[in-house]
Amino acid sequence: MNHDSKDRYKKIFLFIYALLELIPETLLFYYVWIRYYAPGFGYFIYPWLQNTLMVFYFAEVCIITLFYGGYRLGHYRQEELLLSKVLSIFSANVVIYAVVCMITREFRNPLALFVLFLVEAVFSCGYTIALHSIECKLFPPKRLLLIYGDKGPDEMLDIFRTRPDKFTIEAVISAEEPQEKILEMSKDYDGIIIHRVDYYLRTELIHLCYENGIRAYVVPTISDIVIWSSGNNHLFDTPLFITKDYTMTAFESFVKRVADIIIAGLMFIVLSPVMLIVAILIKCYDKGPVLYTQERVTRGGRRFKIMKFRSMKVDSESDSGIILAKKDDDRVTPVGRVIRNIHFDELPQLINVLKGDMSMVGPRPERPEIIEKYRKEIPEFDYRLAVKAGLTGYAQVYGRYKTTSYNKLKMDILYIENYSLILDLKLLLLTFKVLFQKENSEGLGEGDRTI
Repeated sequence: MNHDSKDRYKKIFLFIYALLELIPETLLFYYVWIRYYAPGFGYFIYPWLQNTLMVFYFAEVCIITLFYGGYRLGHYRQEELLLSKVLSIFSANVVIYAVVCMITREFRNPLALFVLFLVEAVFSCGYTIALHSIECKLFPPKRLLLIYGDKGPDEMLDIFRTRPDKFTIEAVISAEEPQEKILEMSKDYDGIIIHRVDYYLRTELIHLCYENGIRAYVVPTISDIVIWSSGNNHLFDTPLFITKDYTMTAFESFVKRVADIIIAGLMFIVLSPVMLIVAILIKCYDKGPVLYTQERVTRGGRRFKIMKFRSMKVDSESDSGIILAKKDDDRVTPVGRVIRNIHFDELPQLINVLKGDMSMVGPRPERPEIIEKYRKEIPEFDYRLAVKAGLTGYAQVYGRYKTTSYNKLKMDILYIENYSLILDLKLLLLTFKVLFQKENSEGLGEGDRTI
């Protein structure tokens, strides 16, 4: 079976997979509505209402699950897929509870919907595990050839080996080898990975893959991202891609600032009890200060004092100096370990957002000393200072704590070049999912690179 046929059949498989999950979930909600919420409301008088409600529930579960990536079977790792499912079902049932209360014009007991959530979560997770197993057998891992340039193959080998269910790198070859040999080898695999290869060889490889239906996984450079995000112009009889320095319009800046104040203000009010509890626990543990301030850099290179709940021992850097947190770092206190794992140490930064030092979404602010270090290896590192630093960002949602700074920079530039208020809202909602993923806060392990 060729690659196009496999992709076509996989899309059909995923569509059936989603449909066979949505229908039972909607029927379960229908039972809960009829059994616990409709009696006494007069739903028999309004038969159209329950039909509309069922359609709404079907649609909202589908849309929210799509948003969290819950149907991306084979794309996400199984544990991430299950997390997406649980969050989607929970969010959908919160929304439908609000709708039920509005329809019936009174606050109803949410217990039935909570039980529904538990039943749906168990069903969805079991169903997903079974279908994931079937999907792996029907669509085995793609056999790949890695073609690497000046940085060597190790980084890409480490990245692709995290998904043995989807990819198998069966061979590697240096871009220094004769071009004819590389092109001939490329024909024997399902796909090729092109990493830091010079322009001429990369062009030949992409043409070869396009002509022969071979997948090409091209690792982009920063220049690639800027061009990919550029506008196009049809003044002449040839396409033109236009790149320019990124500047947020006055209207965009105003809307983003208003959104920051509203969202940060609401979050600060809602999370105040949680912040108070965290502050008490930190104080009770070692009597040290609750907050930790540190100089960071935001838009245009401006420096400011970032606020965090203290998660490390007092004067933890007096001996070690400025180093990034490591996995199982002995400088982290027991209380600090818990709040770092769920990112609650970042909550005081809501004050930085309200003050205007930061935005809710943007590149994470770095320390001046670390920026100087990264500039020596990555001259483009200052590109991320085109916008205000953020409480969360593209690199935090789609990357990991130990993702290299160069790869984080590429993700930050993707955000900057494609900024919109909708993207901000999407990243904020996806951040909620990141809170439950340990790999996003586990620190650097032995041998992990930062550049």
